Amino acid sequence: MDEQAFRARLAASATATERELEDLLAIEPKAGEMARPSRLIEAMRYAALGGGKRLRPFLVIETARALGGAGEGPVRVGAAIECVHAYSLIHDDLPAMDDDDIRRGRPTTHRAFDEATAILAGDALQTLAFEILADPRTDPSAETRAALCAGLARASGLAGMVGGQMFDIAAETAAAPLSFDEIARLQAMKTGALLGFCVEAGALLAGASAAACGALGAYGRAIGAAFQIADDVLDAEGDTATLGKRAGKDAGRGKATFVAAVGLDGARRELARLVDQAKAAVDASGVGEAGDALRAAADFVAARKS
Repeated sequence: MDEQAFRARLAASATATERELEDLLAIEPKAGEMARPSRLIEAMRYAALGGGKRLRPFLVIETARALGGAGEGPVRVGAAIECVHAYSLIHDDLPAMDDDDIRRGRPTTHRAFDEATAILAGDALQTLAFEILADPRTDPSAETRAALCAGLARASGLAGMVGGQMFDIAAETAAAPLSFDEIARLQAMKTGALLGFCVEAGALLAGASAAACGALGAYGRAIGAAFQIADDVLDAEGDTATLGKRAGKDAGRGKATFVAAVGLDGARRELARLVDQAKAAVDASGVGEAGDALRAAADFVAARKS
């Protein structure tokens, strides 16, 4: 798949996801709700709408497509994952965490609103994600919906994203720098687990075979690791205007990154290895040319500038 075709597919999935999020985050209360506090829903919309490339929903949609899955389920699951991703960014940016003022080229949610509202917006986005996954509109199978809820909880919680964030915080004041393997574990939890779940979710929705799920799981883990290394390289080399967030903060805070462990050249070599590994996993899944968008996504993750 050439770059133009890939970008068109990425844009289409982003548009579908944005439309779904617009509906889910409507100002007016939904059926069964008593009210939606105006300041809270405005903060949720501020954090979740109109930002990013929507790579995570793209991975859900394209994995399901490659395996013959269709319907609104992949878009709804992608929207749920974006709610979790948005909540994590809100909380990461708080003064008690990374203390960032800029996200996607504009003030972070706690700067645009206030800290209490930002915390509540993150909490509400997180719980909304599971409401979306549990809704029969997402998939008619209760078993599949339960598996999606369990998978997202695992990827985003104690042994996933939140646990990885705790390791990240601890590394800033550790007596000795983390080893390569320790950094790989941290990043696999903090960033890779949620990206890997996107692929897992697409396979679940499509009812994929165990063999295909295994191969695509390897793809998800590889692309998740590649994404974080690319982020580390961008933080070291990029500028705030291009990135839309503060550049150079990792080194300034003593963050545990592959760049810190093996240098820029070593990080780039590891990134190239992971891209090759991701593509090989798509080949092993047996989806053939239907997986071209997933292969292209691996190249995109490595080459992105923001």
